[in-house]
Amino acid sequence: MKHVKALALDVDGVLTDGGVWWGPDGEEWKRFSFADIMGVSLARKAGLIVALISGEDSPLVDRFAVKMGITDVAKGCQDKASALRAFAERRGLALGDIIFMGDDVNDVAAMKIAGLAAAPAGAAAAALEQATFVSTRPGGHGAVRELVDALLRARAPEPASR
Repeated sequence: MKHVKALALDVDGVLTDGGVWWGPDGEEWKRFSFADIMGVSLARKAGLIVALISGEDSPLVDRFAVKMGITDVAKGCQDKASALRAFAERRGLALGDIIFMGDDVNDVAAMKIAGLAAAPAGAAAAALEQATFVSTRPGGHGAVRELVDALLRARAPEPASR
């Protein structure tokens, strides 16, 4: 994890619990965890580039991206591996320098090409099988924060020996 330069995240099931609420007028609501919001903030402060790669074309993804200052956003994405490659190329990154966190079968192709694949607890079996890092927390409940904390611990300088 020490060489990681970027974090690419699926949204539904990773940053959210995978649920959606529809209001009586058709509005869509999603729940984001402040633990994950802090995790994304800490990642960015540590110099990591953060990207969102979502299968949904929801304005709530845009709202989250704006709030967090994330400019690399792919929505309505049917081919997340291609989106991850495009992100890497746009940012001049090797795929091996990117962590991708996903939770379902449509994330597996991107997980396979990322330098490190991560999944939240409770992810679909195919995603869990591909993941090198599996959080103890489910999506939308601190899984991203747990990943970021582990990443930042791994990047911390070793204490000097006496």
